[in-house]
Amino acid sequence: MTEQQRRPTLMDVAEAAGVSRALVSIVMRGAPGAAESTRKKVLETARELGYRPDSRARLLRSARTRLLGLSFFTSEPFHAEIVDAAYAGAAERGYEIALSAVASGRPETRAAEALLDMGCEALILISPTLGSQELSGFARRAPVVSLLRDDVGDQVDSVSSDNHAGIRLAVEHLAALGHRRIVHVDGGAAVSADQRRDAFRTEMLRRGLEPFVVPGGLTEEDGLRACASLRDNPPSAVIAFNDRSALGVIEGLRTAGLRVPADVSVVGYDDSQFARLSYVQLTSVSQDAPLLATAAVDRAVERLAGADAPAHLVRTPHLVIRNTTGPARPS
Repeated sequence: MTEQQRRPTLMDVAEAAGVSRALVSIVMRGAPGAAESTRKKVLETARELGYRPDSRARLLRSARTRLLGLSFFTSEPFHAEIVDAAYAGAAERGYEIALSAVASGRPETRAAEALLDMGCEALILISPTLGSQELSGFARRAPVVSLLRDDVGDQVDSVSSDNHAGIRLAVEHLAALGHRRIVHVDGGAAVSADQRRDAFRTEMLRRGLEPFVVPGGLTEEDGLRACASLRDNPPSAVIAFNDRSALGVIEGLRTAGLRVPADVSVVGYDDSQFARLSYVQLTSVSQDAPLLATAAVDRAVERLAGADAPAHLVRTPHLVIRNTTGPARPS
């Protein structure tokens, strides 16, 4: 590293300002003990030199890191929206977020371990796929909040969205538009897939309608593949497991010469950025990522502040109606 590349230090600021290193430290920490004129001079010198406090050193000197660890799946765009909101929620509570990705070749256990290795005081795991015993093991080392999944045992906090209420909103919307042959393209083995599949069957039967379920998954390819099995006898409406799957369904329908929503209406789930694209405008069940993220951060902070027992918070989703749903075609 050259002299020009070297990071300015407290001593550099002290020498340039003509004061002691201890006085510069007082100013940088915002502690009392420095005259206002001296404080202004030190801060101006620090700006000119490009000095920034070393947060890592500060954390090492502190008994608290004030770090919340957040694991997410790189394959899930909706998780990115939660991450964005979590940063804002953590900042409001005086915490920072450390990220660890679950990706190909990097399992969820490694992602969580890495966060603990960084000194995170609590973990927020988005859609964890770990078993209850594994989650409890992490919870014995630090508070753990499961986000988007609630069946995590009694040692782990959870913040989730009411999947039954979300599916009910979708079915109600389509039924009110006159749709009777409604298909659910499910999420396969994904977190929450069972709950949404069961809710679909319940809500359809409650209205005297036959619940058609087609195996699907998390991606556009899964939706496209599921749609291929519907071409011979297309439904009047489809409720997909998530927005990505819904996009695959829409592409499959258009490839088959069917119009959305004139021939088939489509509802997604998550109200992700994909749903809001101007050329998509997908009707979707919104889980409200900012509210979920903030609730998860709040719960983690509450546990760190001394809340004894884990809590399970369930938020109610809402339906955002856009251009991919419309009245059913007359029989």
